[in-house]
Amino acid sequence: MSDHKHEHGEDCGCGHDHDHEHEESVFIVTDEEGKEHEMVMVYTFESKEQLYAVLLDKNDPEADGVIFRVEEENDDAYLVNIEDEEEWERVVTVYNKIIEEENRE
Repeated sequence: MSDHKHEHGEDCGCGHDHDHEHEESVFIVTDEEGKEHEMVMVYTFESKEQLYAVLLDKNDPEADGVIFRVEEENDDAYLVNIEDEEEWERVVTVYNKIIEEENRE
């Protein structure tokens, strides 16, 4: 996916508890081919005191999720691609461990 920033306020509904109904946080993300995808934030987690968000394609729920780093500036939050390979490997490892633990429950 290409660089994408999406501004949203504190009431974005992107907390960890997704068992209740809430308004979806939908983001428009443009891939490498210039195609736009409606993505829904389904999960957030932290690694090394940095927040990350997992988004799924709203129109293709079977597709793999995409992980973005969440950066804050003033009171706004932005989704940013993870370009650093070491950071990417660490984040994917953390996320996979979270999924493993949830699947055991």
